[in-house]
Amino acid sequence: MSVLNRPIGVLVMSYGTPESLEGVEAYYTHIRRGHPPTPEQLEDLTNRYRAIVGGVFPLRENTNRQVEALQRTLDEQAGAGRFKCYQGLKHAAPFIEDGVAAMAKDGVTEAVAIVLTPQYSSMSVGGYLKRAKEEAQKHGIRIASVESYHLHPELISALAKRVEAGLAKLGEGRSDALVLFSAHSLPEKILEHNDPYPEQLLETSRAVAEAAGVACWQFTWQSAGQTGQRWLGPDILESLERLAQEGVRYALVAPVGFVSEHLEVLYDIDIEARRFAQERGMRLERIDMLGEDPQYMKALADSVVSAARELDS
Repeated sequence: MSVLNRPIGVLVMSYGTPESLEGVEAYYTHIRRGHPPTPEQLEDLTNRYRAIVGGVFPLRENTNRQVEALQRTLDEQAGAGRFKCYQGLKHAAPFIEDGVAAMAKDGVTEAVAIVLTPQYSSMSVGGYLKRAKEEAQKHGIRIASVESYHLHPELISALAKRVEAGLAKLGEGRSDALVLFSAHSLPEKILEHNDPYPEQLLETSRAVAEAAGVACWQFTWQSAGQTGQRWLGPDILESLERLAQEGVRYALVAPVGFVSEHLEVLYDIDIEARRFAQERGMRLERIDMLGEDPQYMKALADSVVSAARELDS
């Protein structure tokens, strides 16, 4: 019997977020590998959540809706009952291990693991997949993995449409606008291991720019951690500073390394970067995030179905 004729579990993984302001400290402690944040660090992060309209609640709901949308897409594409989605988060419940345990409880013996972010890094996606595989082995679950889908045609098309719509927001400034593609920074040490993350992000950005007919664009990093080590740069604020000095007055941020609205988008871009740009006489806009976009869901579903075929080999 083909593997696609048997129920396959789909472990959908993402970073996670606290469900309320009361959960911020536990969340931050988990990110810090069990080390509680200082009062100053906790206050800073909590204030960032407070600054977002609606607080932390919509952030978690965004991921829940994406998993539900992927389930519907898989049902439509492969037939109801062929796949069953489970959620596993890196830093919040249900954790990755919880998602695998839920699959085992339901009798799932074969599964596909996929992370919502399109580009692969050993420090991000690789870490998710490693945890999923280790837990799956404990439960006797055979698991195939989707490492990246950063050039899937549906993903590129969905992002290009958002870039075009974002440029339209700038009105007369559209012709002079620069598109600033961005993604979450990682420690520079990944470069020592020829990690594909930077190049995959450039490939995504280049493909989106070409599809949207954008000639004037650059790539920048954002949301680096405060760990005392060097992170990939330039940071988005550094890029905006330089662009302002060069006379750029209109910029559209396209965070192609993110797929939904969360703290790194709603605060780091919409509040911090926008305020920084305004202080330098620039107008900054941002593309709409992918969310449950049907084309994005199609890219995810295609990737899941393709990976599931590996279970037959």
